[in-house]
Amino acid sequence: MLLDAAARPVEQAADVPADAVAVLSGEGRLQKLDFWLRYPDYLADELLNDYATSRETFLLDLAGEILDSEEPELRSIPMLRYKFGAYEPLDMALSILVSEGLVARDPLIGGRRILRNNYYLTALGRDVARSAVDEFPVLSWYGNRVRVVVALADGSGLTGTALRRRQYLQRDYAGTGLNEEIGSIAERARKRLATLRAQAGVDA
Repeated sequence: MLLDAAARPVEQAADVPADAVAVLSGEGRLQKLDFWLRYPDYLADELLNDYATSRETFLLDLAGEILDSEEPELRSIPMLRYKFGAYEPLDMALSILVSEGLVARDPLIGGRRILRNNYYLTALGRDVARSAVDEFPVLSWYGNRVRVVVALADGSGLTGTALRRRQYLQRDYAGTGLNEEIGSIAERARKRLATLRAQAGVDA
């Protein structure tokens, strides 16, 4: 679902899998998108950052939807902070998607190392991603949050470097030790939400 929302349309070419319909380039980019999906409290705080700049009330409302609930506690899936930010090995999850024909992975090799990973969404993968919520309504949360994550990333430039730079502006994130689990900022984000609501004269 994340690849379906974030990947860009691809034209058929000799180096593109025959059944590919979209591509997302860069493991770093995918990791950074995954971080916001797996940490609703950080996602909400970024929405508050955008609200503080734009004063668009829908951003405050959306952050409130996340922080007024137990979503940060119930939906959080921890990640480690690695050299370039939040990290989770993707091989296991991707191997399942690849084996089922939903995704094709095509690394760009330079010398003896991988320069960039290209993640291709296949036509079957798109069909599964878009029918999943209809068939399994319990997945609707993921569909909703994926759209928010991608919209936030689009506003940040979407590149892995731009997303990493923005995420490192969070002091708790940046202050996490290498190979340590990134902790929650739900309490801080909720206090900030309350402050911004009071300033705006908005009731919870």
